Amino acid sequence: MTDHELESCIQLAANGNPGAFEPIARKFERPLRAWLATISPPGVDVDEIAQRTFIAVYGKLSEFEKGTNFSAWLFTVARYQLRTETTRLRRIADYHTRYAPDLLLRELERREAGPPEDMAEKLEYLKTCLSKLGDHVRNLLIWRYEEEIPLEEMAKRSGRSVAAVKKQLWKLRQKLQDCIVESMESGKGTVS
Repeated sequence: MTDHELESCIQLAANGNPGAFEPIARKFERPLRAWLATISPPGVDVDEIAQRTFIAVYGKLSEFEKGTNFSAWLFTVARYQLRTETTRLRRIADYHTRYAPDLLLRELERREAGPPEDMAEKLEYLKTCLSKLGDHVRNLLIWRYEEEIPLEEMAKRSGRSVAAVKKQLWKLRQKLQDCIVESMESGKGTVS
């Protein structure tokens, strides 16, 4: 596309012909995405920023000054779109950083606020539920929670992958939780 053809398409699109914008988008799509990919931080959707840029540019075509560098203008709009997105992502990350620990602390305080006899009862049921487990799975719990052995070492000792050990620990915790709840409801501790 020559500069004259580009200016003609810009003028037609600015005058309300959306089809005239298509060749402009096709001409600049790849260079814009490549440029955005090189300057965008992780977590930014480059395709989304490029699309927002083309939408913003199309909406502001009447503001483009004929005879100036359209490419520079387009990339400037893209820079502002990227800046807006990184600010949005930073705010989300900041929110999670600030409030997640507070929410976790509140939940722990809520759990601790229960009657102490309730906790003692749960611990008794936990002991009963643990006693029903086989030695192999009980060893996993001992390694993890008493000896505080890293998952990698547990995987080596058990001859399994780290993912398999994580999954088994998750299942064990779930079983123990279910056993405690069931025991509290029925008055006996059995692991299903």
